Amino acid sequence: MSLPLCAMQSPPDWPPAPDALRPSPFPHPVLNAVHSMARVMLFPTYWSLDLLLGFWAPMAHPSSLGCLKAVAGSGVALLLVVASIPLALSGLLLWLPLQAWRRPFCYQTPPLCWVPPEPWHPTAEPMRCFVFLTANLCLLPDGLARFSNLSHSQQRAKAIGAVLADSLRASLYGATGSSQPLPGALGGVLMATVPADLDFVCLQEVFDLRAGRRLVRLLATNLGPVLYDVGTLGLQRGPYIKLLGSGLLLASRYPLLRANFRCFPNACREDALASKGLLSVQAQLGILDERRVVGYVHCTHLQAPVEDGLLRCKQLTLLLDWAKQFEAESQQSGEVVAFSVLLGDLNFDNCSPDHAKEQRHKLFSCFQDPCRLGQRQEQPWALGTMLSTSMLHQSVARSPERLKRALEQEEGRRRYLAGPLCRGCSANPWQGRRLDYITYRGVPGGLLNPQVEQVMFSTALAGLTDHLAVGLKLRV
Repeated sequence: MSLPLCAMQSPPDWPPAPDALRPSPFPHPVLNAVHSMARVMLFPTYWSLDLLLGFWAPMAHPSSLGCLKAVAGSGVALLLVVASIPLALSGLLLWLPLQAWRRPFCYQTPPLCWVPPEPWHPTAEPMRCFVFLTANLCLLPDGLARFSNLSHSQQRAKAIGAVLADSLRASLYGATGSSQPLPGALGGVLMATVPADLDFVCLQEVFDLRAGRRLVRLLATNLGPVLYDVGTLGLQRGPYIKLLGSGLLLASRYPLLRANFRCFPNACREDALASKGLLSVQAQLGILDERRVVGYVHCTHLQAPVEDGLLRCKQLTLLLDWAKQFEAESQQSGEVVAFSVLLGDLNFDNCSPDHAKEQRHKLFSCFQDPCRLGQRQEQPWALGTMLSTSMLHQSVARSPERLKRALEQEEGRRRYLAGPLCRGCSANPWQGRRLDYITYRGVPGGLLNPQVEQVMFSTALAGLTDHLAVGLKLRV
């Protein structure tokens, strides 16, 4: 069920009423307090299991001393797990029933000093640009992140937050970095900084709640309202038990009017424990003839294992239906729609034959993908967004500027970007696997028409995650 946040009975105010979304995901503060206590009781087991997984993760440079430390550390961590189980069971008995009352996301209000952008009045300002960013941050529990050759999730979250905050502050004061057009690019650029003038930031794999809170504080202070801790947890149909959220986090420079999250009912393997799904928001962008101008943003992260293409296709079909339903339920009489944007990590590429089913999905007839020419045909300037995991600790891969220079050359792309899944596939030119998408659509025959001004591939998070960040600048 979507959450209506304010009814429009009179000409819209700007900004909308600040109490449009309640911060707590629970209808009563007592439930929120009990939920917080349950999480405290569960934390020792969560922490010790995370520690144990970290010792089991493959080592980059194995040695006899390292193996001995791993065995000893695993023994200590296992003892901690066993000792914490009684407290965790009590916490679980509190936590599980509370999920029936919990709204599937938390809302962080911006500080009192927050000032939204000036409302867009299309009659006086015929065109306005909106900038979107999507990034998979791999902020898993630290032990799991080590399996992707990343570690120190808390430290990475702090560094990622600093990169984003610096960019947002620089935009506020008019200082922006330079970008390099990609070969043959009419609409694509490669940059070592975060795209300037961000309006919507959509992040994936923010699974660790402590890491997520670091990002929330920085984004709420420097951008605007934030939706985080997203997911439908506890016992679900299937039957499944969802212990991890969706990993989605969305921040907006514009006021949010409505929000909704739907969890995919089908999942398997390791993804069955996570509440992956679709997070949808309606944002107010401006006012036209006493009518609201709104935009829709849909953020998702699909099933991960390579062999689950059929499952991903089902999820794509579901999210298209959910996006259409949310937009129909959200739109008030007379509202003008500027755009609908669907973005996130779809976990399939447009270069591997193994992903043929996903590449043919009707998603690409409903939304426009500016990087795609057709099935297994990319724009000449499009880049893969999945980095080669084995190269993440190389000095070049840890430096935004050096990685950017490397990816400007085909030799560097072959070295630092993950290639097609099938052995023997030789892409020409080499572009890598693009898993992170930003797609868009307008309203046929509508008053406003979105057009792509620029697609941006950013190495700003080099060394902090295993994906490139992707930006889109839409001109409406």
